[in-house]
Amino acid sequence: MKLPLRRPGNRPARPATRSADKGRSLLRLRSAAGQVFVLQVVLVLLLVAAAVAAQVVQAQRDATSRAREKSVAVAQAFAHAPGVAEAMRGPHPARELQPRTEAARKDAGVDFIVLMSRKGIRYTQPNPSLIGKKFVGTIEPSLRGRTTVERVTGPRTGGDTNVVQAVVPVRDSDGTIVGLSSAGLAVRNVAGMTDQQLPIILGAGGVALVAVIGGTALVSRRLLRQTHGLGPAEMTRMYEHHDAVLHAVREGVLILDADGHLVLANDEARRLLDLPPGTERRHVGELDLAEGIARLLVSGEPVTDEVLLSGDRLLAVNIRPTSRHGGALGSVVTLRDTTELSAVSGRAQVARERLKLLYESGVRIGTTLDVARTARELAQVAVPGFADLAAVDLLDEVVRGQEPAPQAQRRVRRVAVGERPEGLPLYEVGEAIVFRPGSPQARALDAEQAVLEADLHHAEEWLRHDPERARRTLEFGVHSLITVPLRARGVILGIAHFWRSGDSPGFDEDDVSFSEELATRAAVAIDNARRYTREHAMAVTLQRSLLPRGLPKQAALEAAWRYVPAEAGVGGDWFDVIPLSGTRVALVVGDVVGHGLHAAATMGRLRTAVHNFSTLDLPPDELLAHLDELVARIDDEESDADPSGRQYEGVAGATCLYAVYDPVTGSCTLARAGHHCPAVVYPDGTVSYADVPASPPLGLGGHPFETTELHLPEGAQLVLYTDGLVESRDRDIDTGLEILRTVLEETAGAGPEETTRAVAGSVMPAHPSDDVALLVARIRRLAPDQVARWQVDPDPAAVAPVRAECAARLREWGLEEIGHTTELILSELITNAIRYGKEPIQVRLLHDEESLICEVSDGSGTSPHLRRASTTDEGGRGLFLVAQFAQRWGTRYIPGGKVIWTEQQLRGGGSARLAEQLPADALLDQFDDGGW
Repeated sequence: MKLPLRRPGNRPARPATRSADKGRSLLRLRSAAGQVFVLQVVLVLLLVAAAVAAQVVQAQRDATSRAREKSVAVAQAFAHAPGVAEAMRGPHPARELQPRTEAARKDAGVDFIVLMSRKGIRYTQPNPSLIGKKFVGTIEPSLRGRTTVERVTGPRTGGDTNVVQAVVPVRDSDGTIVGLSSAGLAVRNVAGMTDQQLPIILGAGGVALVAVIGGTALVSRRLLRQTHGLGPAEMTRMYEHHDAVLHAVREGVLILDADGHLVLANDEARRLLDLPPGTERRHVGELDLAEGIARLLVSGEPVTDEVLLSGDRLLAVNIRPTSRHGGALGSVVTLRDTTELSAVSGRAQVARERLKLLYESGVRIGTTLDVARTARELAQVAVPGFADLAAVDLLDEVVRGQEPAPQAQRRVRRVAVGERPEGLPLYEVGEAIVFRPGSPQARALDAEQAVLEADLHHAEEWLRHDPERARRTLEFGVHSLITVPLRARGVILGIAHFWRSGDSPGFDEDDVSFSEELATRAAVAIDNARRYTREHAMAVTLQRSLLPRGLPKQAALEAAWRYVPAEAGVGGDWFDVIPLSGTRVALVVGDVVGHGLHAAATMGRLRTAVHNFSTLDLPPDELLAHLDELVARIDDEESDADPSGRQYEGVAGATCLYAVYDPVTGSCTLARAGHHCPAVVYPDGTVSYADVPASPPLGLGGHPFETTELHLPEGAQLVLYTDGLVESRDRDIDTGLEILRTVLEETAGAGPEETTRAVAGSVMPAHPSDDVALLVARIRRLAPDQVARWQVDPDPAAVAPVRAECAARLREWGLEEIGHTTELILSELITNAIRYGKEPIQVRLLHDEESLICEVSDGSGTSPHLRRASTTDEGGRGLFLVAQFAQRWGTRYIPGGKVIWTEQQLRGGGSARLAEQLPADALLDQFDDGGW
């Protein structure tokens, strides 16, 4: 079938009529669309008018600002122009400067440029008649070197005008202000450009007005289509009808848009889902709904009677998609409360809570390796999720970290109690308990399984155990008990108690199974903590046995110390004060890398090695070199596999600081291997860190060690420490060193013990993660009258005069009692030095409160050896004689020779004997000497 052709003039007029009807509808004030259209047009007109007015005001402000900037720039440029200052000081400034200022004014486009004297008399002016007259404006600030800008009304062509003028100083080459330069520009000259832009601004505003009105018409047209031309009253009536129906039904109704935002919720839906006010337009994921319901609502998939848990309700959910006149998709949701499934819901909730509690127990129990804290964590997890009250008792052996005996007496100690009401008569923490045979606790320990007392009012054995305590416990409402043994690796560690009180339901068999699972997990953590406690105690005992019990008596310094083991595990820190020959003393601080028994044992080996090396009187750098070789050898030995194939833990290195102090000279020689520099506190209170050359830690090998020498005054303090004092997890080492410096400055002048106490209290971390060793030594000096020296000629005849002078000095010191013995020792040592040594030969006597030290030095490097001479030998008895009379003796090598020294105790010397105590014949027999 053919359709008839239709001419353009014969088109139906219906579409045009429909458009005209819609246009007229927009102008009808009865409809909501018409009212909105008129309101928006009025608002747009007001906004356009405000914008034009604001533009004009802003243009005026911009004109003033541009006039200000231009005036300042021109005035400053002319003030700094070459020759201006010289012309102003010349005889005819107006004649020279007037042509230049007029040319500059025309080029710069300003209204005037005026040059004037310091008194304000004009040299130049666009109007020549004003030259020589006083300048109109403020010039005092510019005479002080500042730039002055102001708005004035001045004479111009055509009348008086508002002018922005700037005044700046003109300076000559030496900075002296010789005059002033001023430039000005009328504001209306700048604003004229803005006036030219005003038609453009108004035109743009008109275009914007038309565009906005057009957009408003489109919006109002869309509103008209959506409201179907209804007026406000009609729309209100329709909304009230829909609202009454929506909120009267007893099913929850939700309307969601396509993006999952809540559009509408009736009262029943708010009750079922516990929705707070103001939830409209919020996304479903932000409404704190149950996870299953939120996920279902966001999906938007059609659902019929799907049952989901929301709080304590089971809801049947129905979802249907909906659209309206081709609009955006959404969904309508209906909710119905299905209370008949509450019993099933309750059992499922209990199961979920138990699983959650077991998960929390794995996370919260055993966070540390402390037995008591682990027991407290068990009690805290159980309350209130499983019980109303909880307590944990452990065997005494477990509390001490020991292995519990399988058949030990069931004596336990209360170590943890959960939160409880005040006055509840439970055993206190730390109280020892022996449970009565037949009581629930005793039966649980004997049978090694949980015991349930569902109703304590009828638990006869529990009531007999402690009748008074049981009676008071029942008065607090406690009515049900589960007691569970704590068992790990087949050994009973203790027992856990769980009570319920008040309105809580009594325990049942399901609770027994859960309590056993909870106790098993806690028992493993408690046993781990117990084993760690045992190992830690062993390591601490070993380490303390390897550290010095006290400091030796010596005259060189006064010392105090502190040692604190790490909380996490014992380390390898150590310290020492070692007396050396010649009243010298060695200070040692070291740190073995690692923790545990291995580090403590290695520390003991290194400390013994340092003692042995120090008896050789080695310099600090040589001693550290020998120690470095020893650590490397230990590493090599322990890195080899044993026959069983196990690999020992390597030492991986150690650090050490070794210092030797000589009280005669006041010098202190130091060397370090990877250790921190010591702090030095001087008598005037200043604190510094000694600049000891850095060397790698011990055990690396192949690196030299360097020394430095300090000269310390009387009363100075040396502070030696390990890194555990100044470094921790929550602060870096620089911060720790600065805190240590501050504390030492505050305690300057205090004794070593007070300084040690202050440093330990202020610098040491509250919970050290590494061992802390601290050694504070206050320096002493021997007085000059406590030291005597003599130079000996290499002639046997020189022995007698030196011996006589030494005897005289001993009498001055009040040591006549050991004078004869000392003469005998000196005679032997000097004679041997003359016979077998080299020049120079020197004798030195050192005297303090405890001892007398004799030293004979010569230039040879041969070392004497003690031996017993046979009856046929002509010599070899000299050193034997010296060893009989001296408390100690030895050889010390020095640059260019050696020193043979002896020490005689002045108070209670045990091994030395006076020469008078030996028979005369024995002295004569042994006095003949056979050499070194």
